Amino acid sequence: MRRISILLLGLLVFASCKNEPEQKETAEVQDEISIEPVNNDVLESAVIYEANIRQYSPEGTFAAFTKDIPQLKELGVKVIWLMPVYPISEVRRKATGDKSIEDIEDAEERKKYLGSYYAIGDYTKVNPEFGTKEDFDDLVQTAHDNGIYVILDWVANHTGWDHAWLKEHPEFYTQNDKGEPVDPLNPETGESWGWTDVADLNYDNKELWEAMTAEMKYWVDEHDIDGFRADVAGEVPTEFWEQAVPKLEATKPLFMLAESEEKELFHKAFQMGYNWEGHHLKNQIAQGKATVEAWDDYMKKIDTTYQQDDYLMNFVTNHDENSWSGTVKERMGSAAETMVALSYTIPGMPLIYSGQEYDLDHRLKFFEKDSIPRTKGVMWPLLEKLGKLKNSNPALHGGKEAASYKRLETTANEKVLAFERSKNGARVVYIANMTNEPVTFDLKLDGNLPVYHGKTDFKIQEDGKYQFNPWEYVILSDN
Repeated sequence: MRRISILLLGLLVFASCKNEPEQKETAEVQDEISIEPVNNDVLESAVIYEANIRQYSPEGTFAAFTKDIPQLKELGVKVIWLMPVYPISEVRRKATGDKSIEDIEDAEERKKYLGSYYAIGDYTKVNPEFGTKEDFDDLVQTAHDNGIYVILDWVANHTGWDHAWLKEHPEFYTQNDKGEPVDPLNPETGESWGWTDVADLNYDNKELWEAMTAEMKYWVDEHDIDGFRADVAGEVPTEFWEQAVPKLEATKPLFMLAESEEKELFHKAFQMGYNWEGHHLKNQIAQGKATVEAWDDYMKKIDTTYQQDDYLMNFVTNHDENSWSGTVKERMGSAAETMVALSYTIPGMPLIYSGQEYDLDHRLKFFEKDSIPRTKGVMWPLLEKLGKLKNSNPALHGGKEAASYKRLETTANEKVLAFERSKNGARVVYIANMTNEPVTFDLKLDGNLPVYHGKTDFKIQEDGKYQFNPWEYVILSDN
């Protein structure tokens, strides 16, 4: 590891330099702070990458993923979100959507079912299938050396059924009339969500707050991680997150991502949430079930719902969507590239999910070993080019000081989406035919922005008349 190399170098110098102790100490301190603390200047232009360690490589290990971290820089990635890395509970482990391993009679058959990452057996250990804590530390250090932050997926709403708290602190769990822990229930109906492999935690117990915060702080203090992605964040009391974050940030600033759009979560605890509604709209438009007018209404809603410094994560896929709702091709078809480009150009932070960069076109198994493709095809160069623009042009800043978003009117507003982003004199324009039929329209464009990507023969016309093929788009940029 790099730390060891620096130490050995220092020992060699010691033999010939009497002031070596001071030099060695300086070298080690510099190595420990190989990346500046999380800050908004970096996050404004960041791309986030969701790493599915189990499925990322044939090995399914930290080490195999770590080797590829330098490549992620080519895609503009500045944050890696690791799906849960903790041991998975054996008891009631999921085998399929509706069966646990206890339902599988054949012993050999049971071995292939690895369970859900979100059924955690111990918050302070790593899944031995992925490697060791030393391997994990090497992953974090490699990311930091490449200017990339690492955040952990944190599951505060529930644990697996063999977590030690079930025996040591049964009072931490939601219980039925018989005093038995239960799996998470729908608060509106009182019925099970079907997450039978996990036990629901009860945040009425304030001792749980202290215990859970301590488990999170362990990873910040001992393993130098840079924040958390909070699973089903809205199912945990907002007050818990608000009390936890200041304690965690006593060590260093963190980046907090909520799997939620609830605006209350952004006030004190989280910087970014999920753009679920925008994502579903992309699917609906791609499938001809909604028009651009619905998108315009959504952007107006965002403007009035959230505070100016709140922002959302934009995506066309993630682990849930890929495994349960379908691949990008299944959901978006010919509109896929247009929607990817849209996710990079609207306010917020774009997400890449493991395999998306390699044109992943199958639903990854959720409870079994699977693997993503490894051949660079259409998507890698597209994401590389979009990532470069996101990283370099202030007009695509999407954090707490996001660039402005201005809708550009056309004569076909229900079919054509056109908008301008701008900040500090920089400009980016996105224009797209959001239908599966050719469209002719008028659009007034100021200036003479060059084509950055998309419709290569696009030229700004004096008469403002344009024709786009189905799902054709163009990105204009002064950078």
